[in-house]
Amino acid sequence: MKHAFIALLLIGLAAGCEQDDAPILPDVNALAREYLLLELAMGAHDNSHVDAYFGPEPLREEAVNAGWSLNYLSARSAGLRDSLENILTDTRDPMGKLRISGLIGRLVALETRIDLAQGRTMPFDEESRRLFGAAAPDYDDAYFEALQSDIDELLPGAGSLADRVVAFRAQFVVPPERLQAVFDAAIAECRTRTLAHVALPANESFDVEYVTDKPWSGYNWYQGDAHSLIQVNTDLPIYINRAVDLGCHEGYPGHHTFNALLEEKLVGELGWQEFTLYPLFSPQSLIAEGSGNYGIELAFPDEERVAFEKDVLFPLAGLDAAEAERYYELLTLLGRLDYAGNEAARNYLDGHLSRDEAIRWLTDFSLTSADRAAQRLDFIDTYRSYVINYNLGRDLVRDYIEFDNADQVERWDRFETLLSSPMTAADIQ
Repeated sequence: MKHAFIALLLIGLAAGCEQDDAPILPDVNALAREYLLLELAMGAHDNSHVDAYFGPEPLREEAVNAGWSLNYLSARSAGLRDSLENILTDTRDPMGKLRISGLIGRLVALETRIDLAQGRTMPFDEESRRLFGAAAPDYDDAYFEALQSDIDELLPGAGSLADRVVAFRAQFVVPPERLQAVFDAAIAECRTRTLAHVALPANESFDVEYVTDKPWSGYNWYQGDAHSLIQVNTDLPIYINRAVDLGCHEGYPGHHTFNALLEEKLVGELGWQEFTLYPLFSPQSLIAEGSGNYGIELAFPDEERVAFEKDVLFPLAGLDAAEAERYYELLTLLGRLDYAGNEAARNYLDGHLSRDEAIRWLTDFSLTSADRAAQRLDFIDTYRSYVINYNLGRDLVRDYIEFDNADQVERWDRFETLLSSPMTAADIQ
């Protein structure tokens, strides 16, 4: 019932429908403006807090020039949250409820980031619930050791399993001089497959840059007006499969698609100015990262991805496809280990593992190199419990999109509706 109700509600949103008998809430836009001031002011304290802002520049200047302290921001956020909760109690309009509850969730996350900036500590799971509205399942070492048995059979031989995986994957690294051609082809295919199902603004566009010295492998910096800057980190060798991964996740039907639809539907059509800002540490991120990762398998179902990469990307990269089938079987098995990153983050941030121990844990249980494990820990140092959004978010989005054995057409319809909406983890669990 919950899935059906939300789906019907958001179909109305996508069509621009409003309920004639819905109460008028003239003060919500004013409260949304105050919310924006608080987030922009927090951005002056924390450079990573505001991931994107394409609203009026005078509002940013007003927030920065105010010089509000963290204590003041926290108190003002709590007061604004109280006002919104009072309105929520009296709101009968389903869309109004979604909007107001979304603002409340963002303010809880803002207050949590303020607490962390002021040195308050909290358990990993409490932090993720307050920031993103969800907590990842907890797995012990035995869980991952059991999953590794199939990988051990796939890649038999001497040496540690992690070393064997790293050595086998080395033959699938894209030569640096061929990287742009491979990524251009992958992104073009991701875009073609997405546009076959999703109506994007006619002026949507993006630029790609190759960068170094970053804690992440790829990033989408949304600029507004349906334009993105996508950056690819080349610090470490890039495997052939990462072209489609990043092309989908950062571009189509991932972050670029998500942000362009939010801007068009919620800002342009409904006038919800809070969506001119994307606070990285907020419930919106679970949907953003989850849909970005689920979008890969949605755009390239079943064997279509393997066929495209073997037929198109392998030749562009100058790679031998003789072992491609075994490589993709390995990637499927490695995907079953991806919650290992959450466990490393939880135990590291909760103080149960030192940095060196966390790197070893990632090497042993994610079956990766020490360099990649160190980069992953750099990400955890920077973004903390944000790591849950990639795998838990993907699984929650998948469950929502595919419920009741939806076919491929219905999956794309639900996916587009989700990306055009203010839904958060609370609405899809």
